[in-house]
Amino acid sequence: MVRRLELDRLIRLLREAGYTVVGPCVREEAIVYGELRSAEDLPLGWSDQQEPGRYALRRTQPERFFQHVLGQDSWKRYLFPPRIRVFEATRHGGPDEPFEVSVRQEEPPKHAFFGVRACELAAMAILDRVTASELLDPYYRSARDRAFKVAVNCTAPGGTCFCASMGTGPQCTRDFDLCLTELDGELVIEVGSEPGAALFQRLESRAASASERRLFELLMERAAEHMGRRLETDGLPELLRNSIESPRWETIAKRCLACANCTMVCPTCFCYNVQDHTDLTGTKAERWRLWGSCFTLEFSYLGATTVRTEGYSRYRQWMTHKLSSWHEQFGTSGCVGCGRCITWCPVGIDITAEAAAFRRDAQQKAAAKAANARKEAG
Repeated sequence: MVRRLELDRLIRLLREAGYTVVGPCVREEAIVYGELRSAEDLPLGWSDQQEPGRYALRRTQPERFFQHVLGQDSWKRYLFPPRIRVFEATRHGGPDEPFEVSVRQEEPPKHAFFGVRACELAAMAILDRVTASELLDPYYRSARDRAFKVAVNCTAPGGTCFCASMGTGPQCTRDFDLCLTELDGELVIEVGSEPGAALFQRLESRAASASERRLFELLMERAAEHMGRRLETDGLPELLRNSIESPRWETIAKRCLACANCTMVCPTCFCYNVQDHTDLTGTKAERWRLWGSCFTLEFSYLGATTVRTEGYSRYRQWMTHKLSSWHEQFGTSGCVGCGRCITWCPVGIDITAEAAAFRRDAQQKAAAKAANARKEAG
């Protein structure tokens, strides 16, 4: 156990070790990730209220540092930046001279991620698989290896959270250096790595009592039981594969704006685009990688045309990849149950509700088929 005052010391020790400490803070009426210089930058006394298409901050009592859930930002921004230069090409002589190509990616900052939730740790593990087999991104690997992670167990899930359904939370069980759980006035602290143990030794701490350990267990149980949403995952990949021709996709598309918000806030979406730039002299060119989205028309441009011109086909591509074909591609679901895609959808499309609707359609279809079979047999 550590006192709340030790948070300030922890942040200071990380900064002294050369880390840029990034964590939750309140900016522009939302909780976002930004640089932390002390515990005063944390959202003490703030919580967030989230529902489909709705997000609002509210004051809470008693005042705690981690009573909020998640904002629209994710740690993906620091591991897989929205915009990064891939290479530059320079011609030092005349127009007949060849270009000299230089791959000069900047060294990623040494970040300490402060306040990482269990679903976000799971998202990092998923991106590890993606980068290992698809992107082969040296920047990601370097940023990941240099990061120090101070996780926080979630004790008050939000209205759009469903990490318990995905087996990714609310308790942090992997891949952290230190993990905090906020109790009344103090914090449980767990050590998950050798660097974490070295830092922990420099904090003033005491052993948790039996009653505090039991309170911790009850908080984790309560959080798992009070998720705002639930997703039935049994047979879901097969269900979606068998629903490719369902008319429900067009029903969803009547609401979907194809704005790409869901992919921009998702902590595991990795689609990207590339842009080439040249200067006016024709002696220098650069290629940049930018976040992309399967909701844009240009994403499915093949040869001379776009193959997903309709909105329903683009939503279908996103949802079936996230919850179905991702399993075949990377051996896991592409969803961690953070609920961001529900909260930040302008029209409040709920992926858990849509998956449940497809399941009901399939059950009704199967029941009708069985009734017809019985009728023909009778």
